[in-house]
Amino acid sequence: MKQRVVVLGAGFGGLELGTLLSESLGAEVQVTLIDQSDTYVLGYSKLDVMFGHATLDAVRLPYRNFVKPGVRLLRETVTAIDPATRRVTTDAGSHDCDYLVVALGADYDFAATPGLERANEFYSVAGANRLRDILPAFTRGHAVIGVCGAPYKCPPAPSECALMLHDHLLSRGVRDQCDITLVMPLPSPVPPSPETSKALLAAFAERDIKFVPQRRVSAVDAGRRVVSLDDGSEMAYDLFLGVPKHHANAVVQASGMTEAGWVPVNPRTLETKFSNVYAIGDIANTGTPKAGVFAEGAAKAVASTLVARIRGAGEGSLYAGTGSCYVEYGAGRVGRIDIDFFSGPKPSGTYNEPSVALRADKERFGASRRARWFGL
Repeated sequence: MKQRVVVLGAGFGGLELGTLLSESLGAEVQVTLIDQSDTYVLGYSKLDVMFGHATLDAVRLPYRNFVKPGVRLLRETVTAIDPATRRVTTDAGSHDCDYLVVALGADYDFAATPGLERANEFYSVAGANRLRDILPAFTRGHAVIGVCGAPYKCPPAPSECALMLHDHLLSRGVRDQCDITLVMPLPSPVPPSPETSKALLAAFAERDIKFVPQRRVSAVDAGRRVVSLDDGSEMAYDLFLGVPKHHANAVVQASGMTEAGWVPVNPRTLETKFSNVYAIGDIANTGTPKAGVFAEGAAKAVASTLVARIRGAGEGSLYAGTGSCYVEYGAGRVGRIDIDFFSGPKPSGTYNEPSVALRADKERFGASRRARWFGL
């Protein structure tokens, strides 16, 4: 009988894991990949949609194009998980397996920030798409980009939003009538890379963008047009762009897998406290950022372990905890941070200055994943 692997979530981690298992095992294994959506959108594409650089239809990647030997991708909503028995219940039935991998990502907790459900946010696909039509009407006043809690996905994204908003307003000839403030709970834009943070702070200063560190938005009053910060102060705004607080999927929390809001794992093997149950990507507490490239790296480690165990030979590789994040600086330039979380005594990041060449590098990165997973 074929070994059964169930993967919950078809994001960066789930797609790469399914692809790797197909490449290594093909018809030797039965892999079931489950996601409630019918399309996938690369995370950084949301900013492109928001600022009118791409349409939502153009960045949607249909799951029907994910065709891999030995893998079936089902559009179902997970309603319960029993990690002890490795049984998953969905709105279409139940799935038992020999190996379970939870890759459901991080959900947005709008209720954690009073008033946010009535305000603009740019982290969901729907929110970014709505802002595409809202931003052209903003011609003067104070724009506040506010992070409502940490950790959050793609740590550089709020900084990118501020820089891209500057370019957007400049191109429309209204930048001198607008103020931009970025509020985030971190001490610097990208803490693991002081050099990157220094460069971003210099870019903010050059563009007259105010940076407010170590503060989070705790409430939004759309009627008064003010946000409350966690120190009790208030900040008036004319345009608010929010980053919701993140939390683990409610079904995962109900399963008993989480501690302090996330799934604890061995950071090098991605094993949970349950036998033959793994967690990868944003939902796992690995000590690395919640970003696609790190989910992809975790998937590679888990895939190597599953191949070794299913074939009964060899050992899997450890999760390296390394990855590269691209940063939009505006004016057609992109920077890159190469981060290593596990090799040294503390995380380290190498900064690559913004350039047009790195924009091409970022585009190749996205194109290679679209081709690998969806044949596009």
